[in-house]
Amino acid sequence: MKWTALPFFLTLSSISYSDEMTLAVTTSFHNSGLSDVLLPEIKSDLDLDVHLLVVGTGQALRLGASGDVDAILVHSKSAEEAFVDSAAGTHRTEIMYNDFVIVGPQSDPATLSDAASAKDALAAIQASGALFVSRGDDSGTHKKERALWAEAGFDPSEFKAHWYREVGSGMGASLNTASAMNAYILTDRASWLKFGNKGDLEIQFQGDAALFNQYAYLPVNAATFPHVNAEDAARLEAWLTSDAARDLIDGYRLNGEVLFTFNTK
Repeated sequence: MKWTALPFFLTLSSISYSDEMTLAVTTSFHNSGLSDVLLPEIKSDLDLDVHLLVVGTGQALRLGASGDVDAILVHSKSAEEAFVDSAAGTHRTEIMYNDFVIVGPQSDPATLSDAASAKDALAAIQASGALFVSRGDDSGTHKKERALWAEAGFDPSEFKAHWYREVGSGMGASLNTASAMNAYILTDRASWLKFGNKGDLEIQFQGDAALFNQYAYLPVNAATFPHVNAEDAARLEAWLTSDAARDLIDGYRLNGEVLFTFNTK
């Protein structure tokens, strides 16, 4: 019997492939557990495999600026706008928000309960010399912390005291350090609610409008980086701004508490 090989393109036509893209996301977003809720639904609705690179906002922006990812989901508006202005990204779309809180020892040695604002709370920590853990990793949380110190009239790079500890780690690892040291730390609320090693720490200051924490989606610019998967990045953006995403984001709770609020316009 004579065997005839099938054409190669016919062999491939019988195989089904799903689409893939790479998304750089913040450690705070991933630590919250929301990605575990969203990714299966994205796969189901779009047949799209979204591969996450979990890094701080600064690193996510650098990955985007090098064309190493297809899109980013981060939380530092001024840095995001600079990213778009540089032509590394096409635009930014706001997706959801939560807020930052300052957690610290139950004894509250800096008496943050008396603070009228976030900048007053940090000034009180500085004045008291109570231990403070900074992520020190150029993340969105670290950028927010530095902005709050600046509003309070301080430059953390000039802190030479033992009480200010930069750890250069993600949110979960930084919270673990603060818990072990019984120190104050700035954290997003979702990471704090998800964090399981609270020790003696509790929320000591919250509610200031300055602690608002917006997350935004930024596609990497295919005109600058022709190899990026702009088509699937656009499909993902359409899904993240859909009613399906809104219901999942607004419905995500931990111990009855809301972690994120959808606010796409």
